[in-house]
Amino acid sequence: MAGRKHDIRAYPAFRAVTLLCLAILYAPLLVVAVYSFNSSPSITNWEGLSLRWYADVFSGPDGAKFKIAARNSFVIALAAAGASTVIATFAATAILRGGRFRLRAFSFGLISLPLMVPEIVTAVATLIFFNAIGFDRGLLTILLAHIAFCIPFAYLPVAARMQGIESTFEQAAQDLYATRRRAFTRVLLPLMAPGIASGFLLAFIVSLDDFLITNFVKGAGVETLPTAIFGAVKQGIKPNIMAISTLLLGISAAMVTLSWLIGRRGRNT
Repeated sequence: MAGRKHDIRAYPAFRAVTLLCLAILYAPLLVVAVYSFNSSPSITNWEGLSLRWYADVFSGPDGAKFKIAARNSFVIALAAAGASTVIATFAATAILRGGRFRLRAFSFGLISLPLMVPEIVTAVATLIFFNAIGFDRGLLTILLAHIAFCIPFAYLPVAARMQGIESTFEQAAQDLYATRRRAFTRVLLPLMAPGIASGFLLAFIVSLDDFLITNFVKGAGVETLPTAIFGAVKQGIKPNIMAISTLLLGISAAMVTLSWLIGRRGRNT
């Protein structure tokens, strides 16, 4: 009886609770996506399907502002994801392949800390740190903050992939007179590639979508896509805001799906 598996779907009201949770989570996103195709300038009256607000995002009065913000977001996300993935890969190698050392558990806890600390605390602490050292806020401060925040998100897929790789592969390479460095670059690193790619994509989307930390550490006149959307919403919700939000949502969903597919493919190899 103790080892008997239970089907959670057999519990009373499981389907109703599941549907309620899905509705609470995704109904607002669906409403935004649907009304982004509304031809009416009103966000409440439906007058038919149209792509006018998507065209307005690129060629409307706010088009130049959104283009600059999108460029900043993608440049920062690419740089932050790349740097955090490299750091996460070396950290996973040290923790999981470095043998036993005194600060192993502490190192893992330090990497995982940004996941457990409320983001507002991280944002305030980062702002205080930059002010304390006299660092002028701008794109560089956003990048540094994003790298620190994205490391644990990149670390989790990399570490999960590495844990699934037997150490016998590296031992066999070293038995064939490969150095530890060559065994890592020629054997372990290619096997880790799906986890590294998945970690990069996850870190990329976390950086691209971040608003709270970015809003605290950005300088005057510097905008990313989330902060530009927030600034536009303060002046009133317009249909073009729904259009750009839907585009950002689509990119996020595509990246998360791609990360999941790469991770799943890695587990099956």
